Amino acid sequence: MPETLNSAPMTDTDKIEKKVFLNAPRSKVWRAIADSQQFGEWFRVKFEEPFKEGATIFGRITNPGYENVKLEMVVEKVQPESYFSYRWHPYGVDKTRDYSAEPMTLIEFMLEEVNGGTNLTIVESGFDGIPLDRRAEAFRMNNNGWSGQLKNIERYVTGT
Repeated sequence: MPETLNSAPMTDTDKIEKKVFLNAPRSKVWRAIADSQQFGEWFRVKFEEPFKEGATIFGRITNPGYENVKLEMVVEKVQPESYFSYRWHPYGVDKTRDYSAEPMTLIEFMLEEVNGGTNLTIVESGFDGIPLDRRAEAFRMNNNGWSGQLKNIERYVTGT
């Protein structure tokens, strides 16, 4: 179980912030985030190609019950072993709705090497731009989702 430094969302409705200490070297955590195949293993998505700054990457969710959900990510910035960011359309499972016209949120992964491991901060921002009729649900679901993903990456990088 990861040691959560701050798992509650900030009072700002535009941003989710999660922090965790991972008992793993920064290089290992970095590979788990910046390599699309490794990312896909703990995040449960199968990507079609590697992450590359400026690229739009497509994948398919592998989590049971969501296998038909496609994922689109636009890789924003890659700063080896310290910062990785991408944009995506936050939670939405209405198959009749076209989310492509909606603004994307920004997901940022920040790594800091500390004695004995790595502090990982994940921030997702931009929820205030999501249409009002689905904003609160997208925020709630992604907040819960990131809590689960912290556990997934912790298991992945520590093997526990």
